[in-house]
Amino acid sequence: MENIIFNEDCRTGLRKLPDKSVDCCVTSPPYFGLRDYGVNEQIGLEETPELYIVQLVEIFTEVKRILKTGGTLWVNIGDSYAGSGRGKGDVNKKGIQQKASYVGDCFVKPFRLNGYKNKDLIGIPWMLAFALRDAGWYLRQDIIWAKPNPMPESIKDRCTKSHEHILLLSKSGRYYFDHEAIQTETIGNEHDKRARIGRKTFPTEYINGIRATGYYPKANKRDVWTVCTEPEPEAHFACYPQKLIVDCIKAGCPENGIVLDPFMGSGTTAVVARKLNRYYVGFELNPDYVKIANAKLKRELGLFL
Repeated sequence: MENIIFNEDCRTGLRKLPDKSVDCCVTSPPYFGLRDYGVNEQIGLEETPELYIVQLVEIFTEVKRILKTGGTLWVNIGDSYAGSGRGKGDVNKKGIQQKASYVGDCFVKPFRLNGYKNKDLIGIPWMLAFALRDAGWYLRQDIIWAKPNPMPESIKDRCTKSHEHILLLSKSGRYYFDHEAIQTETIGNEHDKRARIGRKTFPTEYINGIRATGYYPKANKRDVWTVCTEPEPEAHFACYPQKLIVDCIKAGCPENGIVLDPFMGSGTTAVVARKLNRYYVGFELNPDYVKIANAKLKRELGLFL
């Protein structure tokens, strides 16, 4: 099953994979109510946010079965606003909904949602995080993807959206996480920094009551990741950039391990996995995107595919 993208609904395809057969899952499901990808049975166009969450919990419950005991799940998920019932966004030449999240805060669906006021932020990432925790996952972290180049918005009664969430969940309390593989460079220690800026208020050998032991070249990666969005030259409009998931795979999957993506889309997870000497397996409902993903793999990897 290694290095294959199945043109199949992940809700049926995942059931065919054996127990404890993949090392980690890195994915980004279609966001609620924001785009119509033009295929039947797609995720994201449910009648309510609650039904959308139910679908995702069902899928990730199957993912949990497939993950090895020390496996992790990394889910990039964005939020949605309750709409006024006006406007449906732009549609491209293939009939695929685009930019619906930036047209008057409205949904693809031209109706209001019961229980939500017009302009309400729904809180999809939080709903999903708590639902997965209730389903038995360990909710380990909410990583913030900060976008230096967010999509412009004309809205005048809130700030422009410039971040999304990456939920880190684990199957067990003890799991594979290579923190050293994603450590960042440091510039001086805290003691030296305080001395340079004139705030050296502690004895030389102590900072905040902790003995300063010298310079550390590496620091643990923080939970705010600043990564620019990347344009997708093909017909897929909701792919995350390769740089965003490099550290997910480095930390969550050992070399020669298998990375699963139930919503493969344009193939970004597969490309990054192979570049990092990992294998991949994925599912994609839209046959056009499977072609795009396979073409991207060949273009990016060539003979190393």
